Amino acid sequence: MKSKKGAIKVSKETTIVLLLIVAILIAQAFSVFSLNSKANSLAEQLNQTNEQLDLANKDLQNKINTLSDNIKSISSEQTSLQESLNKVKAEASSDFSGIIDEEIKGVVTIRTDAAQGTGFLITSDGYLITNAHVLSGASYANIYTYNGNKYSAELIGYNLVLDIALLKISGAFHALEFGDSTQVKIGEKVIAIGNPLGLSFSASEGIISAIDRTGDNGYAAYFQTDTALNPGNSGGPLINTDGKVIGINNFKISGADNLGFALESKHIIPTVNNIARVALNETII
Repeated sequence: MKSKKGAIKVSKETTIVLLLIVAILIAQAFSVFSLNSKANSLAEQLNQTNEQLDLANKDLQNKINTLSDNIKSISSEQTSLQESLNKVKAEASSDFSGIIDEEIKGVVTIRTDAAQGTGFLITSDGYLITNAHVLSGASYANIYTYNGNKYSAELIGYNLVLDIALLKISGAFHALEFGDSTQVKIGEKVIAIGNPLGLSFSASEGIISAIDRTGDNGYAAYFQTDTALNPGNSGGPLINTDGKVIGINNFKISGADNLGFALESKHIIPTVNNIARVALNETII
């Protein structure tokens, strides 16, 4: 209702209602502000917690990596120590047991439809070598590893002059390492692991009797050794006290005892790589 002067007159009840509405709106505004403030506080706490978790995870991962590195270091040191112990045992007492236990894993028996012999793995992915004459006249070759597994071999190539054949089998294997045959001295102890007369994975011990002996091929490229070699040893490794291959057992003098000959590693490595380059367009050792 208007007053006499034209002003709008608001009743007491209306004023009270308006005040209540304003109070409610103000209370709601404060409530929303309070909720937003709490939400922001919770979000900040959550971010801080996530940051702390990230830091904790990074710290844990660093500790795990450090522990893994320490384990690898310890394992490497143990391996190195075991190799040193094996070498000391072999040099001091002719005890090749530690070396044989390890390196026999890379030696294989080769059986064909024409003959049998020995070989050894030179890469972990299955390349192996033997004497070429072991495969002479054969139409297939089966490879037997020290744990009794059998594999069909693929012939990659060969060198008849130095009597070396390169084969391939599928799988992951323990490969033997080559030593430097130029550092070998007369009198050094060596072992031969092979398949003499069908007796697979047999080991025999001897010494280097002479170096750079001349073979039937006219090459002065052979160690003479008194290590016992018999039919079936052909293609097997001649191993020194470091557990390294310094030669491939090749032939012996018929009718004579303890006169065996092994092609020196300084001739094996380039010959194998030449075979691989021709057949595979790559070197493998």
